[in-house]
Amino acid sequence: MSERTTSISVQPSTERAESGQSREPHLARGLGNRHIQLLAIGGAIGTGLFMGSGKTISLAGPSVILVYMIIGFMLFFVMRAMGEILLSNLNYKSFSDFAGDILGPWAGFFTGWSYWFFWVVTGVADIVAIAGYVDKLAPGTPLWIPALITPVVLILLNLPTVKAFGEAEFWFAIIKVVAILALIATGVVMIATNFTSPNGAVANLANMWNDGGMFPHGLFGFILGFQIAIFAFAGIELVGTAAAETKDPEKNLPRAINSIPIRVLLFYVGALVVIMAVNPWRSIDAASSPFIGMFTLAGLGIAAVVINLVVLTSAASSANSGIYSTSRMVYGLAQDGNAPKAFGKLSVRKVPQNALLFSCIFLLAGLVLLYAGDSVIGAFTIVTSVASVLTMFVWSMILISYIAFRRRRPELHEASAFKMPGSAFMPYVVLAFFVFMLVALAQAEDTRLALVVAPVWFLLLGAAWYFNRQTPLQQARIEEWKAEGASVPAPAASSGTA
Repeated sequence: MSERTTSISVQPSTERAESGQSREPHLARGLGNRHIQLLAIGGAIGTGLFMGSGKTISLAGPSVILVYMIIGFMLFFVMRAMGEILLSNLNYKSFSDFAGDILGPWAGFFTGWSYWFFWVVTGVADIVAIAGYVDKLAPGTPLWIPALITPVVLILLNLPTVKAFGEAEFWFAIIKVVAILALIATGVVMIATNFTSPNGAVANLANMWNDGGMFPHGLFGFILGFQIAIFAFAGIELVGTAAAETKDPEKNLPRAINSIPIRVLLFYVGALVVIMAVNPWRSIDAASSPFIGMFTLAGLGIAAVVINLVVLTSAASSANSGIYSTSRMVYGLAQDGNAPKAFGKLSVRKVPQNALLFSCIFLLAGLVLLYAGDSVIGAFTIVTSVASVLTMFVWSMILISYIAFRRRRPELHEASAFKMPGSAFMPYVVLAFFVFMLVALAQAEDTRLALVVAPVWFLLLGAAWYFNRQTPLQQARIEEWKAEGASVPAPAASSGTA
């Protein structure tokens, strides 16, 4: 390993020593292979699929299948870029760490806090969804009750060891997988038996194209479908925040990342094809979950109730993952002097409990949103749009870090056993796709709000960084980064193979 690489690998510990913070106790590598695999599945199957796919179908029609496939394809390269960098230096706790190391301390600050804000916003969306499903299961229940109880339950799930969190997410993900497989199996039987719904529609794969074709609303409708669909994939990068607590990351992270295409085809495309084949897409209610609708249509009343519980569990799982990742992200920010020192302390169980409690407090914003909006799905759409912009920023920072990684650390790219496919050009393709996504969000009033809120967040973050960068610790980190950059070879000499 080169002299420069060695200095980088010890950089985090150097910074923390300078900040006067003790690194005892350390984060524990308590997540095994089955935990990280199911964590990846849980991240890939979000609340957006269960709750938001109805609206996506109403906007795009059957072309929604292509929408999910395109997004899944693009995000696979984001994950591969993240995986290659994380495995190049196992001292990285997350993508916020490598963004700060490769692009400069400002990047770690912006990425870490934006990811924190993204998961807080997503957690609020999940609480909105939970309140909506509790109302369906127990009509008349005051919305404030689930919105208040959920953060308390999340705290209790995350305060024990990281292995306890991994176990909880393992079973949450199992429930989601079983529910989707049950839906696909039920749908296949309904198609095979030519099931006829009360409105006279016969279950048939031809329903996919016999009502206006695959693009019934034209190109514009297809573009609108990306607005809600992108949120369904939010959290797919979650395995990156668990890197510091994963056993045998060289083996387990590649397994989790490489299985993403299969998961997208099975859980997204497979489920939506079955739903639209059984229930013609125009009859799907945009304001409710098509998963529940299909079981109800099949006459499986008990199954529909169970799916309501599953979707509620899915929202709780997403919020649980969000609280986990935000607590680790704030912990890392505090360790690097980008957050109050109190958030950089671990409990005796090696859990950043101060950072955890800090994040949970913000979930109470779900209470305000529930009573301020006209409907649950309306509130859900607004919040998820803001979250989509934030998560695309984080994904973009991962790709920009990767582009700089290939230029600044060509020897690590060459030595990598987990190179990103098409590494010389795919980061630019995916970044262009994210620009397209911003254009899509600007097309509708309810999602356009996100393009107003996000710049306000970045202005506030910029102001916070302006003051934070004046501290001696940050000035030392900036100078160290500049010195390391001065020794980087010219781009022509540093280009690695794709």
